[in-house]
Amino acid sequence: MNDTTRGKFITLEGIDGAGKSSHVAWIVDFLRARGKTIVSTREPGGTPLGEKLRESLLSEAMHAETETLLMFAARREHIAQRIYPALERGDWVVCDRFSDASHAYQGGGKMLDRRRLSVLEQWVHGEGSSQPCEPDLTLLFDVPCEVARQRIALAGRHLDRFEQEEAQFHDRVRHAYLDRAQKFPGRFRVLDGEASLDAVRAQLEKILVDFGA
Repeated sequence: MNDTTRGKFITLEGIDGAGKSSHVAWIVDFLRARGKTIVSTREPGGTPLGEKLRESLLSEAMHAETETLLMFAARREHIAQRIYPALERGDWVVCDRFSDASHAYQGGGKMLDRRRLSVLEQWVHGEGSSQPCEPDLTLLFDVPCEVARQRIALAGRHLDRFEQEEAQFHDRVRHAYLDRAQKFPGRFRVLDGEASLDAVRAQLEKILVDFGA
C-alpha cells in the first residue's frame, strides 16, 4: 500500500464516563463535511464475530488472561476484515477504542504483564510487516474518576461488567491511559473531558484540521 494513498486511522480512548462516545458521531460528520470517506467502528466489535465476542466480554465473568486473548482475537478480525481494507482504499477510520484500551483496562486495571500485551499487540497489528496497523491519531478524553462515576450513575442504565468495577480499578485505568499518552506524544492528544461540549468540540476541530482533515 502506497503511503500517499493510505487513509488515516483515528482512535478515541478514555475511561468509562469520560464522554468520548458522545463525540464519535460529531467527528465523523465533521470529517465527512471536509470530503473524507469515513468508516466508523468500535471495539470490542466492528465485525460480526467481534460483536458476538463483545457481548460475552461485557457481560460474562472470565479470567483476566482469557479476557485479554478474546479482546485481541476480536481485534485481529477487526483489522483484517474492516480496518486495514478501509485504510488501503484510502478511507479514514474512526474507531471507538483500540489497543490502547487493552493496555489501560487489562494492563492497568487488571494489572496484567505489560510485556505480554506488547507481544500480542505486535502480533495482531502486524509489526514487522510492510504496513503494520497503527493509529495515526489517538484522542484521549480525560476526566477524574469521580466525575466519570457520577456521569455513569446519572445515566441510569444497565452497567456492563467493566463499569461495575471498583473505583481503584478505574483509577488504574486512567493512569495507564495517561502513561500511554506520555509514552507516545506524537499520536496522542489529551482533551479535557470536564470542559463544556462546545469547548471540547473546538479543541477537536483544531486537532483534526491540524491533522490534515
